[in-house]
Amino acid sequence: MRPLPALSSALAALMLASLTVGAAHVDLRGIFGDPQAMLVLLESRLPRTLAVALTGAALSVAGVLIQALVRNRFVGPDTSGTAEGAALGLLAITILWPASPLWLRMVAASLAAMGTTALFLAVIRRLPVREVMLVPIAGLVLSGVLGSVVTFVGWQTDLMQYVGTWLMSGEFSGVISGRYELLWIAAGAAGLAWYSADRFAILGLGEQVATGLGLSTAAVMRLGLAVVSVVTAMVVTTVGMIPFVGLVVPNLVARVMGDNLRASLPIVALAGAVLVLACDLAGRLVIRPYELPAGLILGIVGAVLFLWLLHRRPARG
Repeated sequence: MRPLPALSSALAALMLASLTVGAAHVDLRGIFGDPQAMLVLLESRLPRTLAVALTGAALSVAGVLIQALVRNRFVGPDTSGTAEGAALGLLAITILWPASPLWLRMVAASLAAMGTTALFLAVIRRLPVREVMLVPIAGLVLSGVLGSVVTFVGWQTDLMQYVGTWLMSGEFSGVISGRYELLWIAAGAAGLAWYSADRFAILGLGEQVATGLGLSTAAVMRLGLAVVSVVTAMVVTTVGMIPFVGLVVPNLVARVMGDNLRASLPIVALAGAVLVLACDLAGRLVIRPYELPAGLILGIVGAVLFLWLLHRRPARG
C-alpha cells in the first residue's frame, strides 16, 4: 500500500477514535439532538484532536528542515536548543511584562528560539566536517546549558510551574477551544516549508554546491530558521515540547521515500500526526479513566524507534 493513502486512512481512524474514546457524553450518532454532547465535542474533543494532529505534523516538518540546514540526520527541534530558546523567550516576557498579550509572547518565543538555533548553527560550523556525531552532541550540550539557565531563572522567580509546562509537559488534556489556535500558525509555517521544499533540498547539498546553482543560501537559511523557530515556539507555548517527533519521523520517512523533500514532506506531516495521535490515545487508555501525558508515551516510543534507527542499516537499492 502506498504511504499517502495508508497514512491518510490511519489519521482519519485515529481522529475518529480521539473524538469518541472514553467519551461518556459524546455519541456521534445522536450528537445533533444533544446540546450537551455537541458542546463537549466542539469545545473539548475536536480542539484537542486538532491540536494533537497539528503538533505532530508541524514538529515533523520542522525536524526535516533543521536536518537539512545542518545536514545531519541526528538533530531535531528538541535537541538543538530551539525549544529551550522558546522557553527562555517566554520566561523573559513573563518576568518583564506579566500581562503581555498572547501575540507578544508568541513573538518573544519565536525570536528567542531563532536566536538559540542560530547559535547552534554557528557552533557546529566550527566542528570538523567528518565528525558527524559531534553535531548532535553539540546540540544536546547547548540544550542542556540553555535548559539549566531557564530552570535557574524560573526557580529564582518562582515560575517553575511555567517552565515545567513549557519544557516537560507535552500533554493535551488542557486543550480546549480558544487555547490551541496558535498551532494553526505552526501549520502555516510548515506549509511555507513545503512551498520552498526545492530550495531546502538544494541547500542540503552544501553551501558551495547551492551557491553554484544560483541559490541564495543566506536567504534560505533565514527562512528555515524562521520556520523551525515559529513551529517550535507555537508548540512550546501551547502544549509544551513533545520529544523525538522531529527526530525519528523524518528518518523513518527518508528510509522509504529518500531525500525528495517536495514529495516526502506531506508524508512526514501525516506520519507525525499519526504518531502523536496514537501516543495521545495510548496515554488516555493505559490507566483509564486517568491519563498519561502524550510526551511521556512519546519519550518511550521515540527512544525505541531512535535506537532501531541507529542499529538498522539502510536498505541498499
